Formats: sequence, C-alpha cells, structure tokens
Amino acid sequence: MDILITIAIFIIILFGFTRLMGYRNKNITLELDDRYTNLTEHAKAVTEELEKEGKKVEYQGDGYFLVDGEQYVMHGRNIAMGGVPLQRTILEPVEK
Repeated sequence: MDILITIAIFIIILFGFTRLMGYRNKNITLELDDRYTNLTEHAKAVTEELEKEGKKVEYQGDGYFLVDGEQYVMHGRNIAMGGVPLQRTILEPVEK
C-alpha cells in the first residue's frame, strides 16, 4: 500500500512540474541564450527565434504574439538547472 501511495505522489509531482515548465499540448517553449528583463527586448528575441524556426510571427504588444495565425501570450519562467539560472519563455495560446 505504501508503494502505491509513493508512486501516486511521484506522478502528481511530475505532472505539476511539467505543467509549471510549460510542457502542454499547444504551448511553444523557448530557451533563449540571454536573459531579458525588458519586455521589448525579450519580445524581439522571441520573434527572432521563432522566425529562425520558420514560423510567421507578429508581436502585437504587451506580451501578445500572433504566431502562424494563432494568438499567444508570453510568460517567462526563471529556474535553476544544476545551479545555473535559466530563463524559459512560454507562449500559451489565448483562449477565445
């Protein structure tokens, strides 16, 4: 019984971590080379990265993007991977 509870807790923690990191079905997750504190510079870097991937991108302001005809909102996450800070950018689809 203890093993089943341990496995269930592990699955719940893993599920929560993957959602926090932005790994969802329609999200676009980017790890950029530099860290950005200015929204304008961050948006420019995201636009350049997505264009390198062959996507049609238009920045609409205030963290909103139009990527291949779908609207997304940008969220930044700062995490430590092996003691090194990493800035992950997540573009989530806007619900209509």
